[in-house]
Amino acid sequence: MTAIRPGVFFAPRTELPRGRHALDRETVRAEQRERLMAAYTELVAHHGYASVTVTSVVAHAAVSREAFYAAFDDLAGCADAAYERFIAVLLGELALAIGRATDWHALVEAAIRAYLETLQADPVVARAMQVEMDAAGKPARVRRRTALKQMADVLAARHAEVRRGDPSLGPLPDEAFLGYVYAMRQLASDLLEDDPEPDLLALVEPTVRWVAAGVNGAARTEGSLRTK
Repeated sequence: MTAIRPGVFFAPRTELPRGRHALDRETVRAEQRERLMAAYTELVAHHGYASVTVTSVVAHAAVSREAFYAAFDDLAGCADAAYERFIAVLLGELALAIGRATDWHALVEAAIRAYLETLQADPVVARAMQVEMDAAGKPARVRRRTALKQMADVLAARHAEVRRGDPSLGPLPDEAFLGYVYAMRQLASDLLEDDPEPDLLALVEPTVRWVAAGVNGAARTEGSLRTK
């Protein structure tokens, strides 16, 4: 089983001392909670949402059932916490990247690149949260809509700031930002599902061109992409 990459979405796993030790209870519980979220995510990525149980999570995390229920009320609570961590990291990386953008093209590329680079940094977590968690039914759909709306709001707010510095940049409806986020997520999710070793960064150039052209017109955007 391919493990998650420590330090991207979840903290590196540390070995907890056995027997009497100097660690306080909150430190131990925080480490156990982190292990459980990471274990849940790995299992979902490799076996699918429906196959994961509390028993399999505690075994994979190497903690007790008592520790699980001290951290979460049930398996759904663990799923919610893991997904919230996933979204929090994505939002943080997105906000950091677009905060440096000073024009429309820079904003578009910074947003797309930050999203895809973060997913590429840990495809196991990305596959669990963007592909397999969709099987969780309505709660997952609600969670997903809320998260995508948050991303769209971050983009819209930064776009408004950029417009204040460049009045020639036209306004966009909120639905445009939400549409960009939905489309980008679906493109990435399809690649994660279809390719065991996805090259998510291959999506950067075509999607930057598409989004930029959709606002400024294809002729104005040709040759203006920024590449690394």
